[in-house]
Amino acid sequence: MYRRDLITAEIQKLAQVLARIMGLKLEGKLAEANQLFEETMEGGFQLPKEILENEDLSVFENWLTKSNLPPEKLDSLSEFLYYELGVSQERNQIIAPKLNLVYQYLSDEHKIVHLVNLHRQKTIQQYIS
Repeated sequence: MYRRDLITAEIQKLAQVLARIMGLKLEGKLAEANQLFEETMEGGFQLPKEILENEDLSVFENWLTKSNLPPEKLDSLSEFLYYELGVSQERNQIIAPKLNLVYQYLSDEHKIVHLVNLHRQKTIQQYIS
């Protein structure tokens, strides 16, 4: 139960950071939002920028497998990645396939499928194709 409480608290903190990033984007403070996003990827998910931005999808897939993040945290990661879409066509090409892998990993490894995620998977296909 203690571990579950820690994970819940961490997810709540990450949700607040995501809200802050979205607010910064709305204010037009894109550089600040990007910096906070990168810091959160590194600090909150132990996902280095080099892995996230690597065009070789197997690098991210390898990180995903080895990261051993709990499903709640993976779901939170998917939220961050989803709201990163739409920034630019180049960014979409980098993020969308990785986001799709996170959804697939949640489904295959943790047997977790959300209706929201299913809808989002269909939406991100436009960025992958």
